[in-house]
Amino acid sequence: MNVKILVLITLMVLFFVTSSSADVLDENVPLFQVPEKAQHAIKEHSQNGMIENIEKRTMKKKVIIYKAKVIKPDGKIIEVTVEEDGTFVETQHSHKPHSHRLKLRE
Repeated sequence: MNVKILVLITLMVLFFVTSSSADVLDENVPLFQVPEKAQHAIKEHSQNGMIENIEKRTMKKKVIIYKAKVIKPDGKIIEVTVEEDGTFVETQHSHKPHSHRLKLRE
């Protein structure tokens, strides 16, 4: 009896986990595929940094947001999030500086 209950609970959990994760779709997109208003908002909040990549996130087939990974002139990384219509959502700051330099072995 306990095995049947355990199997039933496991199946229910798997159903809810897979259905909730199916509601979010992520894909990397080039800047020219981002709507103009969203492009403008990303550039406005990039703090003169270089846009490294942009992730398009579609949630529940309706809400679309864009997350741009930006490398600031001082090497710090920020992530700018905007909505499809250009509405600014947030900026997240990374604690790790970005470096293009290769470490050489001594």
